[in-house]
Amino acid sequence: MNPYTPNRNSLSRRKNLALSTKEYTKVTGTIASVRRNRQGFEEEDEDVYDGRMQHDRRPIEPSFIAEESFVRAPLNSRVRVASGASAPKSKGKAKEEQLETMPLEIQEAVILEDLLYVLMGIEGTHVTYHEEYSPEDDDPLQGIKFTVSRKLDQSLRDLVERILPLATYYTAVSSFIELRSHLDFGLVNHALCAAIRDMLKDYQTLLSQLEHAYSTSPQFTLQKLWFYVHPTVHTLHLIYQLTTELANADDSASSSHSSDDEEDEEDAERNEALGLGGAGLKAVLSQIDGGGIEASSIAVKGGEVLAILHDRVQNMAGDPAAKTVYGALLEAAGKPYVAMLQMWTRTGRLVDPYEELCVKESKFIDRGTLDKDYTDEYWDRRYTLRDGSTLSAPNTRLQAGVPPPRTMSGRLPGGACVPPLLESWKHKVLLAGKYLNVIRECGIDVRRDKSIIEESYSMDDEKRLLRFYKSIEDDYTYANRTLLQLLIKDQDLIPRLRCLKRYFFLSHASFLTNFLDTAYPELRRPVKSVSVSKLQSLLDIVLNADAHGDDVMFREDVRVALAQGGLYDWLLKVVSVNGVIGFEEGVENGVHAQKEKDDKKQISAIDVFTLDFNVKFPLSLVISRNTILRYQLIFRFLLHLKSVEQALSAMWIDQKATPWRVPMPQQPEFEKWRLRVFVLRARMLAWVQQILAFVTFEVLEPNWRTLEAKLAKVTTVDQLLRDHVDFLDTCTKECMLTSSRLLKAYSKLIMTCSTFSLYTMHLTKSAVHVVSASESGEVGQSTSEKRWEFFTKFETNFNHWLRVHIDCVQYYAASENMALLPLVVRLNSIKVST
Repeated sequence: MNPYTPNRNSLSRRKNLALSTKEYTKVTGTIASVRRNRQGFEEEDEDVYDGRMQHDRRPIEPSFIAEESFVRAPLNSRVRVASGASAPKSKGKAKEEQLETMPLEIQEAVILEDLLYVLMGIEGTHVTYHEEYSPEDDDPLQGIKFTVSRKLDQSLRDLVERILPLATYYTAVSSFIELRSHLDFGLVNHALCAAIRDMLKDYQTLLSQLEHAYSTSPQFTLQKLWFYVHPTVHTLHLIYQLTTELANADDSASSSHSSDDEEDEEDAERNEALGLGGAGLKAVLSQIDGGGIEASSIAVKGGEVLAILHDRVQNMAGDPAAKTVYGALLEAAGKPYVAMLQMWTRTGRLVDPYEELCVKESKFIDRGTLDKDYTDEYWDRRYTLRDGSTLSAPNTRLQAGVPPPRTMSGRLPGGACVPPLLESWKHKVLLAGKYLNVIRECGIDVRRDKSIIEESYSMDDEKRLLRFYKSIEDDYTYANRTLLQLLIKDQDLIPRLRCLKRYFFLSHASFLTNFLDTAYPELRRPVKSVSVSKLQSLLDIVLNADAHGDDVMFREDVRVALAQGGLYDWLLKVVSVNGVIGFEEGVENGVHAQKEKDDKKQISAIDVFTLDFNVKFPLSLVISRNTILRYQLIFRFLLHLKSVEQALSAMWIDQKATPWRVPMPQQPEFEKWRLRVFVLRARMLAWVQQILAFVTFEVLEPNWRTLEAKLAKVTTVDQLLRDHVDFLDTCTKECMLTSSRLLKAYSKLIMTCSTFSLYTMHLTKSAVHVVSASESGEVGQSTSEKRWEFFTKFETNFNHWLRVHIDCVQYYAASENMALLPLVVRLNSIKVST
């Protein structure tokens, strides 16, 4: 038996496939009989029914009756035939000639039946797919285009061509619904597709009514069909425009992505040929590019869909139908977005499985990072806006990982696009959820009225929109008030800040003096051999003796710590990054870079000694590692001043001994040298005291009083955080710790004074030697020259850097920091006295 070989010509065009002759005759006969005489057909059915009753003596079940009526429906019969095989059609010119020879009334009836079929997206007999249509190659989101036979009467063809776009719109929208209903497109797209599907149900109901009218009314004409579908054409056209815009955004992204992929492949081949390829290079480049996120890899979803809908509502405000259609779609698509947003602002829980909301969470950042977080990463970066904007820079994308905008529209892709209706409220949305999230992290349940939580709002109607905005404002107010009360009243924030100020800003002068006197031997030892536990014990003794008031409650939180390197060299490295202290970036790099350098030289413990303060969550958000680092910088700055002042004072006490006070008229050179030593020591002590007095009484105390006044009136948590950081930044700047020139001159001066005080014993020994030599009648010229040479180095160095320091202070006081003007007066008094 020979195998069956299909005809190649019949396979090349699917529309040429046909039924057998017997089946074709049966189907066409049935359709023709329906068209000719419906009543006769019904009478024939009754005769058949009676005959069967007489033959079988059994009634026909209703299900079979319903099936016969189903077969008689023209559209359903078409669907039945199409499910088995292609509809019977005439071939080539015979089909067109058959239509051309029909009377006008028959042409209209045939075309009407075809149109009812085509309006559901199924090819008809005389209304067929366009010649260029290919199911495999054409984009289904653009819809199927149909064409009508040229043999149809011109007047009928004009009407048909007006109706045919409706079929294109319907097929395109149906394909869009099928595609965007997948999980990857998110809840907003799902809600949008559900709303469009409801609108298509109305369209399908209209088709059913038109089919019924075609089957039952002899007066149903093509003109009436156009009259009934004309409003629907405009409605579906509006939906089609929306789906096309949503689809084109993806298409442009994917096309640009494919072209970029080709360029990347070429670059990869070229880099590999040059020996520059590899995974390491790609990782570095991805970090530079902000994580390698591209707009083409993000589907149109979430806030971007709402933004596109909002723009269409705004642009077509003059069209009532467009406003109604797009307004209904905007309201329906916005419901899941509003539900996610309200879950965030009312409970602090971020439930966004498809990354559609404008708020995002960095899950790798948790409370465990607070103990070593020098950049406030937990508060600033755990929950952020996807567009990268912050309160300080609302129009700037600061954060890494923010995707670039779309090439064509300029919008940020996906959830990074904030809906226009929420643009001015996005920061309050972020803060409301962040505040409640902190409260939840403390183990406190956020209890709200269930009726309020279950209420939903529209994003289109003006009255409901105002209610929606009011709900955001209420959520923000509630979250802010609750967390503010938790921090200030329940966690005793103000007393803790006062304790920090007393110990780190040396408000208790006796505290540091007593500690330096007690721990002096240990602090002068090399840092590698110092005992931290011993220093902590000495500190506890001093704190227990001097603590009073609120200090008693928090003195156990003050701990001894040793920094990783010298203060001034470390500050110069950090300041050189961008001209100010970059706490947010480069802090740890500066510490580790300085550590290796400091290991080569034996620095004493006092150069790295500092205090630390233990703070638990949630107070660690306000008194974070970042702010404690600022407190430590100012403390180390004051500690060095205080220790040098103490050393110079001890030098003054030592120089009250006999070798320094015995008159030596026979040694005028020694008298002059001794006087110069007194003057240099007095000038150094005066400089240190003037700096210490300026920092303590004209910088720290006034700024602290300003902070206390702000804290008494603070209304928001973010304002509390900002005021605290501003206070520390102002103190750091006015303490001259943010200028590289001032730091360099200051570090040279303090080092000169400190080193000079260390040579007290050497100077005293030289004075004793001169007095002894004078009593014995021996005068050494070479010894006198060495003594002057040694002293002149200190004097020249101090005079030079004092002049540089005064010039720098005058410059910055006149140009950048007017708070330094009192220091200019103080330093000029030292210069005049010389």
